[in-house]
Amino acid sequence: MFRLGTLLLLLLMAPVFAGGDERRPAYLLEVPDSIGTVLIAETSTATLHYFGDGAAGAVRTGGSYMSIGLKGAGKQRAWDGKTPLGIYFITEQLDTSKLHEKYGPTAFPLDYPNIWDRHNRRSGDGIWIHGVAPNGGRRPERDTDGCIALPNDELLQLQPRLEPSATPVVITREIRWRSDDQVAAARAELRGGLDAWAASYAAGDLHGYLSLYADDFTYRGMDRDQWTAFRTQSITNAPPREIALDEVFLLADPEDEGLYLARFRQTIRYDDRTVATVKRLYWRRTPDGELRIVAEDNG
Repeated sequence: MFRLGTLLLLLLMAPVFAGGDERRPAYLLEVPDSIGTVLIAETSTATLHYFGDGAAGAVRTGGSYMSIGLKGAGKQRAWDGKTPLGIYFITEQLDTSKLHEKYGPTAFPLDYPNIWDRHNRRSGDGIWIHGVAPNGGRRPERDTDGCIALPNDELLQLQPRLEPSATPVVITREIRWRSDDQVAAARAELRGGLDAWAASYAAGDLHGYLSLYADDFTYRGMDRDQWTAFRTQSITNAPPREIALDEVFLLADPEDEGLYLARFRQTIRYDDRTVATVKRLYWRRTPDGELRIVAEDNG
């Protein structure tokens, strides 16, 4: 009998589905109903694709030409002139009226570097989606310091669809496509891991909870053993009474095969208080096909 992880590996190694309505981006496993638009920036074609509507936001609803970093994609350090690859979220909308005219009528910063970037020692900041100088038209395909620059008219048309702290931006070299069945299998496996994580936490099952973390997991300077001692003490001292997860994103990383992000709002009820936070768990497939948490963060 196959384990779910083994079955999923076979599905992902199968030929990519090439036709019809079942063809969808491999990265969008689950997207909350409240999210109207997901952006996928495809650097090989200089296209920012808009996805939304339908299951997991998998229907393409439009797109725009974009310019990326002068040195291409795959940012590793500050000032390398490259656009990062990975999963990011828009953090805010900026008033660009007092900034250099090259940023155009508005700008939307991304949360680069995120915890996975820092885990991989990537540095730098200031990666935005922004416009161009007045009457600038289209900049060359590679012409920014690492940002994504859109023609001003297209950015302004897109603006109402972008939500700070909510809209995801997947930046990839070339979109990978999968069938409905392949996406459903990946979603079921990752959702199963997330549900097991929440259930073991809520039940105070420390063994089950900690078993979901990889041996090389690190958190804010702590290795796994140090973090285990810290979490054991904190859960023992303040056991949760109930945990609820909503606004769940399940996304496959475009650059690291076998890496997934679960981002969600977590509401924990204790005896004397209720605490709500936005949580991120990065899951990576182990050599034996299991998913384990390799990094986590809030926000």
